[in-house]
Amino acid sequence: MTIESTTPVLEIGGTHVTAALVQQHDDGWTVQDGSLTRLPLDAHASAEVLLGTMARAAHSLGSAHNTRWGVALPGPFDYDHGIGRYQNVGKFETLNGFNVKEDLSARLGPLASTLTFLNDADAFGIGEHALRTPASARLVCITLGTGVGSAFLIDGVPAKTGPGVPPDGCCHLIEFRGQALEDTVSRRAIRRQYMEARGGSEAGSPEQDVHEIAELCRQGDEVAAHVLDSAFTSLGEAIAPYLHCFGAESLIIGGSMAGSWDLVLPAVRDGLTGEEPSLARLPIVRSDRFEEACLIGAAQWVQRQGNS
Repeated sequence: MTIESTTPVLEIGGTHVTAALVQQHDDGWTVQDGSLTRLPLDAHASAEVLLGTMARAAHSLGSAHNTRWGVALPGPFDYDHGIGRYQNVGKFETLNGFNVKEDLSARLGPLASTLTFLNDADAFGIGEHALRTPASARLVCITLGTGVGSAFLIDGVPAKTGPGVPPDGCCHLIEFRGQALEDTVSRRAIRRQYMEARGGSEAGSPEQDVHEIAELCRQGDEVAAHVLDSAFTSLGEAIAPYLHCFGAESLIIGGSMAGSWDLVLPAVRDGLTGEEPSLARLPIVRSDRFEEACLIGAAQWVQRQGNS
């Protein structure tokens, strides 16, 4: 592969930053073998620590690339100008109002001729579309982790407006039963609901994480089963009208919670069909290449922006 066809990317989440080189071939995209670096990231750290960690991951890729970076990270963020808008969201708040693009460009120097930012859920959706053969013309991708991410794609391009598209394409902005969807379906919401249903945690006992609650459900914990079924069914109910109006041809779900697919799929399906019976025929697929899709999506977006 040539340097020109090799794009450097960063994928930034609430607990990590991943750097990799993505290569474009005549027949598709791949993450270069051996190029991936994943570093832990504390979303509550100072701006200096956050940017320093991002730069350290980026520098691990060396210089054998086209220097046009794709950077996928969660919102709220001014993706056009590279400025953080993290206010009262419980993560990356030290980057609120901070010019990430300017700072990271300075840290990378000649390794970065451009930095193109995009939402991490959009990167996931773009990558999933690129990796699927054949790909759905109207594809909806949902990420379940710290929060609820989403991408509504038309021919591989994220839609931000239009019939069936939630505000800015973001399902976390959907209001469900009088509150934000993430107050019902998110890591913090599920952990809180389980703790409250158990009558509050005992002093000194650790709060269960979602994967632990899922395992308790499999072991017969009726409280865990009720909490998870309620959360994932609610997700299906909340997004059903949007998927129906959008004309979704396929739904792909990724993120850490998708690891509990045996619990996620039936509940989401019940929620969808309970609201919109026609969605009983909608294909629902678990992403088996979540990180790869995010990285490839970021690289493809760089190319698309450069050609636009």
